[in-house]
Amino acid sequence: MASMFEVLAEPRRREILDLLRDGERLVGDLVEQLALAQPTVSKHLKVLRSAGLVTVRQDAQRRWYRVRPDPLTEIDEWLAPYRRMWTNSLDALERHLETMDDD
Repeated sequence: MASMFEVLAEPRRREILDLLRDGERLVGDLVEQLALAQPTVSKHLKVLRSAGLVTVRQDAQRRWYRVRPDPLTEIDEWLAPYRRMWTNSLDALERHLETMDDD
């Protein structure tokens, strides 16, 4: 199975997750929003499902997709040290700018 980074490297998959962030959507809604062919959207949804990033709920003939944020923890944990680095850098910049204001 592909790593979470490989799955999310595809911009259209990230767009699908962004659309699902607000709630469940039908495949047709995603097709319309993304202006892609239905088979293409279904292919991306299959990859996202395999990675555990989306779930599907069947309601008669309709399939509702929703995001599962739990698997994104791997990426969040990987980004944590970089967030600290940026926070430290921005704090240092703020201190520097404050000393410039005092002059």
